[in-house]
Amino acid sequence: MTDSERREQADEVREFLSTRRARITPQQAGLPVFGGNRRVTGLRREEVALLAGMSVDYYIRLERGNLSGASDSVLDSLSHALQLDDAERAYLYDLARAATASERRPPAAPGRIRPVILRMLDAMTDLPAYIRNGRFDILAANSLGRALYAPVYDSPLFAQRGPVNTARFLFLDPGSADFWSDWEKAANDSVAFLRTETGRSPRDKGLTDLIGELSTKSDEFAQRWARHDVKFPRSGVKQLHHPLVGDLALPYEALDLPADPGLCITIYSPAPDSPERQALDLLASWTGSTALQR
Repeated sequence: MTDSERREQADEVREFLSTRRARITPQQAGLPVFGGNRRVTGLRREEVALLAGMSVDYYIRLERGNLSGASDSVLDSLSHALQLDDAERAYLYDLARAATASERRPPAAPGRIRPVILRMLDAMTDLPAYIRNGRFDILAANSLGRALYAPVYDSPLFAQRGPVNTARFLFLDPGSADFWSDWEKAANDSVAFLRTETGRSPRDKGLTDLIGELSTKSDEFAQRWARHDVKFPRSGVKQLHHPLVGDLALPYEALDLPADPGLCITIYSPAPDSPERQALDLLASWTGSTALQR
């Protein structure tokens, strides 16, 4: 790890821990409050140290960005004191691993999809599905998935460059506000997912370049990036507005591909006989069933 990477990693640890500390009041932590005005909006450092069962000096060292050598028990205690959720706890562990990582860079996720995965994707003729990497590049989609995401594929952003990237579309194409009915939630989730990925892949140059581009070109992205929120992209309901079939509320599952680290398949599966099912059937009638690779 270079000196510059060490400084960036320390800055990220400091900002993450301080923003988590700032959101918890003493009352929420079960601590008594004495005296008059407090100069901090959340917990003081000494209060976090007390809750985590460590010395104030040691906690200050951690918050200054030095997680090197922190044991699992220390990280668990800190997670409990800061009331971290599962995604935040995993991110803290990722930051600690990065602090003691070797100089060798991990292999990047493959850019091509194995034929067996493409055949599986192709077989899902009635469910929209696509495969992405941690940077939210769409690497492959079945025909219904591509039809659903037609506004993204048709964006001028990708006319001269590829692959299609939903985060880039979300923040740099004005048409994204029409496609995502709840744009604010989509924006918040997208940034939190990317932040989570930086913990898993801190030396992914493509990811770093994407974040730099979006931070420079989009104030909306930069403001959200400064919050240091993290989240697992596992499941939920996407609110979309398709130009042909209108508003859709589509349940989805995002599943990691264990044999292809860094790749994930997202599948939309509406309830039978729902308006969304009928809308997808209409889209399916206009498309074939060949998986599309970019």
